[in-house]
Amino acid sequence: MEATILRWLKKPGDQVELDETILEIATDKVDSEIPSPVAGTIQNILFNENDVVEVGKVIATIAPVGEAPAKPSPALAPEKEKPTNGAHPVHQSVSNSTAPAPVLESQLRPSQTERFYSPLVRNIASQENISRQELEAIPGSGAGGRVTKDDVMNYIAQRGHLPQDMPSAAPVTTAIPESTSNTPPVPEPVRETPREPVTFKSSAVDGQVEIIEMDRMRRLIADHMIMSKQTSAHVTSFVEADVTELVRWRDRVKDTFEKKYQEKITFTPLFMEAVIQAIRDFPRINASVEGYNILVKKDINLGMATALPNGNLIVPVIKNADYLNLVGLTKTVNSLADRARNNQLKPEEIQGGTFTLTNVGTFGNVMGTPIINQPQVAILATGAIRKKPAVIETPQGDAIGIRQMMFLSLSYDHRVVDGYLGGSFLRRIADYLEAFDPQRTI
Repeated sequence: MEATILRWLKKPGDQVELDETILEIATDKVDSEIPSPVAGTIQNILFNENDVVEVGKVIATIAPVGEAPAKPSPALAPEKEKPTNGAHPVHQSVSNSTAPAPVLESQLRPSQTERFYSPLVRNIASQENISRQELEAIPGSGAGGRVTKDDVMNYIAQRGHLPQDMPSAAPVTTAIPESTSNTPPVPEPVRETPREPVTFKSSAVDGQVEIIEMDRMRRLIADHMIMSKQTSAHVTSFVEADVTELVRWRDRVKDTFEKKYQEKITFTPLFMEAVIQAIRDFPRINASVEGYNILVKKDINLGMATALPNGNLIVPVIKNADYLNLVGLTKTVNSLADRARNNQLKPEEIQGGTFTLTNVGTFGNVMGTPIINQPQVAILATGAIRKKPAVIETPQGDAIGIRQMMFLSLSYDHRVVDGYLGGSFLRRIADYLEAFDPQRTI
């Protein structure tokens, strides 16, 4: 619905080539570089850095090559349109509606202080029954003290635990025009009885404590993780798989594979192959929940959790992964991981996932209990591959041997995925990995 302009790389009067990066923006999902749609000259820049702009608004004009550019204008945002007669142009008058709902709308109209609230913030406030008085009391971390989505979500998370000196959640009384004086009064929304107030006190800080403020991405990750736990009933199952043949095959072909395709083959695309096969066997694991409806997805779009150099995490998505062979999966995995680490992902490349894989073995961990990536219903964690003594069953009898073993863990949403489905799906992935063909060609 909106994006923040992080940095302009060009200024009015600058020449730009087709697809040359003009600016960097941040949405609630990813930071992106925006390329020029034409070759030409920057005429006007209509918004400043750190401005929050609604999707679809013009932010700059470019005179194409061959056209005489107009005199460049300063890179200043236009002055906000003044409301007429105290009413914001976005909202209709209360008299135009006979439903009682406009009470919430009237709470979110701009006050005499003219504090700006983005459409996203206003929508969240309406859905959560946050009054205008509450909104105005929320400290803003955005440009010029603007209230951001993170500010509102943090406020909602702390609601019911606020000190007594915070403003109450009672809705603001708004005068109704004379033409609607016959409209029945709207009752105040019923609210939960607040829990015992908790007073927040800053800890005493000495030289042995370093305070690190969360950056924008870390805040989004924190909110997303809390939301996932509050949304889904998490259950995690584990299996141990013998991947000796798979490891031997990769060790044998990795140099040849790189020379032939100019790509390094990791274990991730091999794991993805097994996941895709198991999803075909158990399609209801490739789903999401909407109310009391289970939405089973026909497309298999695999998310791959990727750690960034700054310690944050992002999940690029391989669309229609089931249509890719091993070479295609390898190229896509390597490309997405590389561009994720260099902050070059496009917004559409981290959307639309239907199932996620996270490789905790990369960090030497033997297993993990991952948190579901909403709105999906399951996520697989692959642990480190380690040599271990194991029982080998042969026609001549059992024997002890050194095998390459790994743990697989699946967290799933117990609202819609029961133990039979979750456990069977996880076991099937292990079966496919254990049955890997050591004679496979590349």
